[in-house]
Amino acid sequence: MTDQPADAAMAEFAGRLFQAARDGDAAWLGACLDNGLPPDLANEKGDSLLMLAAYHGRTEAVALLLRHGADPDRPNDRGQTPLAGAAFKGEHGVAEALLRGGEAVDHAGPDGRTALMVAAMFDRVELIDLLIAHGADAERRTPDGVTALGAAKAMGAARAARRLEEGAGEARAETMDRG
Repeated sequence: MTDQPADAAMAEFAGRLFQAARDGDAAWLGACLDNGLPPDLANEKGDSLLMLAAYHGRTEAVALLLRHGADPDRPNDRGQTPLAGAAFKGEHGVAEALLRGGEAVDHAGPDGRTALMVAAMFDRVELIDLLIAHGADAERRTPDGVTALGAAKAMGAARAARRLEEGAGEARAETMDRG
């Protein structure tokens, strides 16, 4: 027999936690984490507190969760990582925090898309620069052969395509200079 009032209270508390991550309530999240809240707690969609904070642009909450041991590479049930979520939303500060916190720059979901590919698709040039500066592989391909440049072109992301083409040209020139 379940204790319905306790179940309702637990559900309310969990809802408040996930909303705190979305809202970036780092003070309350910090108090909960200091009292033993698991940093990788996830909702019914597999969205961890870190994923929700990252997706909603909450840099301080992201940094806090990472300091408490949240797994930066943990995908949600759709295979999306916090870094890909930050790239999709154009959250430069969050992406920096995730990279400093250990998220693998080229980590990909089941579809093979990396954060660089997502940034390229949505014309996030500043994020492209950040990800490449952290070692993202612009030549990496999805299982069906799409690169970040191909993703940008397919989505009509002209600025991203230009940036990636410029970067490819610079990389070829560097290789020729070394050769």
